[in-house]
Amino acid sequence: MAGVPEAATGHAEAHAHHPPYLQHHFVSAEQQFDAAKLGMWLFLVTEILLFSGMFVAYAVYRVWHPEVFQAASKLLDWRLGGLNTIVLLTSSFTVALAVHYAQLGDKKRLVQNLWLTIALAGVFMVVKYFEYSEKFHHHIFPGGNYAYEGLQLPYVGQFFSIYFVMTGIHGLHVLVGMGVLTWVALKAQRGVFSSEYYTPVEISALYWHLVDIIWIFLFPLLYLIH
Repeated sequence: MAGVPEAATGHAEAHAHHPPYLQHHFVSAEQQFDAAKLGMWLFLVTEILLFSGMFVAYAVYRVWHPEVFQAASKLLDWRLGGLNTIVLLTSSFTVALAVHYAQLGDKKRLVQNLWLTIALAGVFMVVKYFEYSEKFHHHIFPGGNYAYEGLQLPYVGQFFSIYFVMTGIHGLHVLVGMGVLTWVALKAQRGVFSSEYYTPVEISALYWHLVDIIWIFLFPLLYLIH
């Protein structure tokens, strides 16, 4: 075109072939995906560091007062904890299926598995609600507020402080995951994702797998130390 610099023409042509999901500061979809995945892994490292501090606190108090931890853990219902473990493991499978179907461009199964994962997360939170309610009913509170007459031992309140902090923060992560997966599911229903673009699906799945893995450690440490 006369009067139009060659560089400007090349830029216009590149922009015309620019996919709508590709941010302007990335050269290609592959580069954008790699950057997003790296960012998520860095975020997950900070999450691991957060829980690592709590695991260290757990280890120290358990070494100091092993008999208290063994006695206090008997007040936790391992059946409910086991049920929630099965629920989260199943949700990891369904979210992995969601990524698989996103890669295949199967919108229907992608959406189905995303909503199934969210539903399983909801089941986890309902079970945790009943578990917490039962503890509060018996005045099993953290720290100095512990007032359960069925088990009166020094430092038992510290065990339940660790229990409520670790499971509470984990539960908060489950709620955040439900929110993120709901956002992804709604976008999937609108047909935003395809076999060429499914980055948010895989990134949110990575986060959800971490939430599940953390629970895999919490369950035996808190419920199965008799």
